[in-house]
Amino acid sequence: MDVSVNLGQTKSAEGIKLISQSFVSALGEQVILLLQLHATPQEAKMIEKECSLIVKHSLLETEGEASTRLDGVLKELNGLFKGFIVAGKISDIHAVLGIIDSDNTLHISHAGRAEAYVIRGGAASQITEYTRGKPTTAFVHIASGALETRDVLILSTQRLLRTFTPAQLAQLAQRGDHLLDDLKLSLEGEKEVASIATLDIEGVSITSKTSKVKPIGKTKSRRSRKKKSSSFALPSINSEAILEGVGSAFTKTKEALTEVNAVQTMKEKGGVLISDLRDPKRKRRAHLLLLAGILVVFLGIWAVVNMSAYSERSKTRTELEQIIEEIEKDIQTAENRYLTGEVDSANAILLRAEERAKQVMDNENKLFRTEAHDLLGRIRTKEEEMNNVIRLSPRMVVNLAAKTSDIISIGLIGIGDGEFVVHDHQDSYRILLNSTEEPQRISDDELLTQGAYFDRYKTLVFQTNGNSLIELVNGQPINMKTEDASGWITGSSIWAYLRYLYVLSPENNQIYKYERFSNRYSAPSEYNVNADLRDALDMAIDGNIYVLKKGGEVIKLFRGEVKPFVVRQMPTDAIKSATKIFKAFDGHLYFLDPMNSRVVVTTDGGDSGEASYIRQYILEGEIGELQDLYVDEDETRLYVLDEKQLYVIDLK
Repeated sequence: MDVSVNLGQTKSAEGIKLISQSFVSALGEQVILLLQLHATPQEAKMIEKECSLIVKHSLLETEGEASTRLDGVLKELNGLFKGFIVAGKISDIHAVLGIIDSDNTLHISHAGRAEAYVIRGGAASQITEYTRGKPTTAFVHIASGALETRDVLILSTQRLLRTFTPAQLAQLAQRGDHLLDDLKLSLEGEKEVASIATLDIEGVSITSKTSKVKPIGKTKSRRSRKKKSSSFALPSINSEAILEGVGSAFTKTKEALTEVNAVQTMKEKGGVLISDLRDPKRKRRAHLLLLAGILVVFLGIWAVVNMSAYSERSKTRTELEQIIEEIEKDIQTAENRYLTGEVDSANAILLRAEERAKQVMDNENKLFRTEAHDLLGRIRTKEEEMNNVIRLSPRMVVNLAAKTSDIISIGLIGIGDGEFVVHDHQDSYRILLNSTEEPQRISDDELLTQGAYFDRYKTLVFQTNGNSLIELVNGQPINMKTEDASGWITGSSIWAYLRYLYVLSPENNQIYKYERFSNRYSAPSEYNVNADLRDALDMAIDGNIYVLKKGGEVIKLFRGEVKPFVVRQMPTDAIKSATKIFKAFDGHLYFLDPMNSRVVVTTDGGDSGEASYIRQYILEGEIGELQDLYVDEDETRLYVLDEKQLYVIDLK
């Protein structure tokens, strides 16, 4: 089957997040998920991530009939929606989830005002259940049906029949690739917001089981319940009564066999059965006896298999219940440890509880997944509370893309009093308060790799990939010379301090120190005495030199020698993926972690080297990959740079 999928959204409105996603399973099944979330950007992003994980894990990566898998996913999503609504995280939700299985059958369900339509034979029909009044924010009905060649499906998180008539939908479907654009334009003209998907069915193979394909229609309906996901379970078969009957049959057979020799009896019965099959008069009776015997054997095997599965499932349920209880105890123990000041111990206990909760989430029988999901939420909330995690959306200072649309910023240089310089691989952009000057080309022949500000000389210094150093003096780029005959040494970071330029070179396990003269630099001297600087990423200087290595290790140097330095009460892996370090003069250390979109703040440890973790800022919203950071002298504002924008965070 060839299915052409087109996804899109109308222009959104404040407080509304529109999401359109499609997936393909290993069996080639096509899955469509549309969401319209009435929530803050942070909460909407979290819900989108959770919904995608549930669909991928429970619908795409599990085995079984598509309709059965879909039913299980809808139960999980309903539990998720209910939790967020009860917590006040979202005010409303409209959603569509559908799957086209390998038998060319569509199974689809909707929540809220979302709907689905099929255009077949020039006529449009609604295939989802329509309810009057306020729609429920949960998946209630599942519609299923076979697809035909040249069918067109339209899925939307808003009721399209408020904007179009069925005849208009059928007419628009003839537009082919322009259908999605026409729907978006018409909805936006009516000031409607929606996530939309269109599916064109081409070359659907019709199986030989049916001579006539039935139209899509509602095949089953189920009422959503208000409690835990387990209340959605299908009615169970009375397996105990069945097993009891089978057991009595086995008992009678055993008693009969004990009266005579087992082998002889089987031979005699077999001979009689064969002779009966050959006798025309006793043939019918022999067939019935043969069928009865086969049925008894089948029931016996079925009973043994089900008893084994039931026993294993009961054992698994007991083990998972015990893990759930242990997680509850761990959360309370961590709270008590935190109150007594044992932060490191509390974090370790919460980490163990989180691993156990994930173990419950991943169990094959899908038991207690809702409870485990709730526990994970509680664990993460407790971790953020104990570790002083602040989630926020930073305020944008300037948008550099307004000057150069394809800019990819790589460095931020703070000058002071709201003045900055941002540079990419060729140009520099001077920023004053919230305005940006026109870009200035630094080099046409080489690419810029690092930048620094020489406060003593009021100049900007840029290192290039061509083994040269360019200094911006009075607005003019000048290639600076060094007295070293072999030329400049390139590194992963540079820093200007007093009248010296420091270059961090992990390849040479060294920090090189250049003295600046009036129109040139001296030959480099080696600063490092006994530190292992391999895999070093960045450095910061305030008299001491702080070097950040790959994996989050920090080395403190003074006069070239390693000094004690450790950060107490640091959450596990808090700076493991940090790439930049910044030291405020006589202030704190700041670590930039682009992978987790966060900035971690610690003290500098003073002379003792005993630094302490303070807090971390997790940046949310439409932010690109973070590139660099800067903190003003008073530590009142933290600036972060992504590839196209400069943002600010108020620290005090």
